[in-house]
Amino acid sequence: MYRDITLPDLFTSQKKEANTLIDVRSPKEFKEATIPGSINIPVFNNEERAEIGTIYKQVGTEEAKERGLAIFSQKLPAFIAAFKQIETPITVFCWRGGMRSKTAATVLDLMGINAKRLTGGVRTYRQWVVNELEKQEFMPKLFVLNGYTGSGKTAILKLLSQKGYPIIDLEGMAGHRGSIFGQIGLEPSNQKKFDSLLLHEIVRYQDRPYVVIEGESKRIGKVCLPDFLNEKKEKGQQLFINLPIEVRVQNILEEYQPWEFPQLFKESFQLIKKHIHTPIAKQIEADLESSDFASATKLLLEYYYDPKYEHSSNQYLEHQKIIIKAMDVEDAFQKVQEEISLNHSEINYN
Repeated sequence: MYRDITLPDLFTSQKKEANTLIDVRSPKEFKEATIPGSINIPVFNNEERAEIGTIYKQVGTEEAKERGLAIFSQKLPAFIAAFKQIETPITVFCWRGGMRSKTAATVLDLMGINAKRLTGGVRTYRQWVVNELEKQEFMPKLFVLNGYTGSGKTAILKLLSQKGYPIIDLEGMAGHRGSIFGQIGLEPSNQKKFDSLLLHEIVRYQDRPYVVIEGESKRIGKVCLPDFLNEKKEKGQQLFINLPIEVRVQNILEEYQPWEFPQLFKESFQLIKKHIHTPIAKQIEADLESSDFASATKLLLEYYYDPKYEHSSNQYLEHQKIIIKAMDVEDAFQKVQEEISLNHSEINYN
């Protein structure tokens, strides 16, 4: 017979040995939010779950169970085969630790596959995340990468990560680049998914002397930073990357690839058009229409993003600022490393 395991006991066991977490909910539910590091082996796909839910609401519980059993029995061989590929101890879970995870754990036990079931499922994990973020205090000092739009801050973060520096990629977890065009070509996260990923990184780096992040606003796309991290970020050592505007334009084009989503860029521009001087706004529209994305980008920087950045950068005290003038992203990356080496042991955040 399978055993239930509580969330605290699961965390304890993960420190001792590898443990594969299996989310048996539908792909749609898994995509919206799960426990980081989990694998999705669903009992029902999206359409099957919707069908069973309709039967449950319109006909009754027993009929829904019967239909669920009929659907699941047909896919048992593939379901079992997927679990047989896993070589570590297994823990299965669903939303509340209910019928789906119970059914999965029971079937696995009958087939001789040892698996535990997480008590309370994703709901319990979500409650834990919310409680932890509310009481959390992030100990490492923060280096915050700032700079005009297109300064390669995300690229620098990735280069730092490759070199083993502790970084937290807020934009990557949010699935959004932070600008009005920031969601194009990406898959924005919801708050549940973002919170889980963020807490995972916070716990991971809690004992490090410093962490490098990007200078984001409190809201990134659809998600918001917790207050404690936003306040810590504002008090951190601010590294301001300063690149030539021509380089920034090229960085933006390489990252956003507007030629792949021309209509979405036109639609997004309408959201900020009224904030730009009319003749310039008309020129940007004409450039987007003719696919002259380099010209449109340069105008957007000069007449919208750069003035906004200059206003926001004035909030920091002089002792918080380090200006890094560079010719390109690689040059900025080397200089950021030098500044971190020189300053991380001397920063006072109190």
